[in-house]
Amino acid sequence: MPESEGIHGFDFLHGQWNVANRALVERLAGCTDWAEFPGTALCRPFFGGAGNWDEFVFPTRGSSGMTLRLFDREQEQWSIYWADSGTGRLGPPVMGAFNDGRGDFYGDDVEAGQPVRVHFIWSQITPNSARWEQSFSLDGEDWETNWIMELTRPQ
Repeated sequence: MPESEGIHGFDFLHGQWNVANRALVERLAGCTDWAEFPGTALCRPFFGGAGNWDEFVFPTRGSSGMTLRLFDREQEQWSIYWADSGTGRLGPPVMGAFNDGRGDFYGDDVEAGQPVRVHFIWSQITPNSARWEQSFSLDGEDWETNWIMELTRPQ
């Protein structure tokens, strides 16, 4: 597995990916129906690896999104910001780090008018695959996973 600590935490992500997405049809409503849709991604580093940006394209949905990631050298943690083509707004960050090959990132946001705690998990990282999950919590204790991305390198 590539080094996945500190400033090198996201080195594995650089380059092109195919993305298999599963997203809950409705979040924070007890929904158990999942929508599956394909995507592609391209991640590029900057600041000597202390930052990167990517674009995810979801062709069957007619939408795209982008992520901006920045490594705070003093705090030794990453800040991750998401924007999508539907809103054109950069959302609030989740912040965290990689430990033992797993990345955990937390932040606060609003979903359907409700304040939520957000958790991103990066796991199952290899040179040719990775998994990303997003979960929301209304109380900081009970979490609902609502989006999973399985990334694989194009053949």
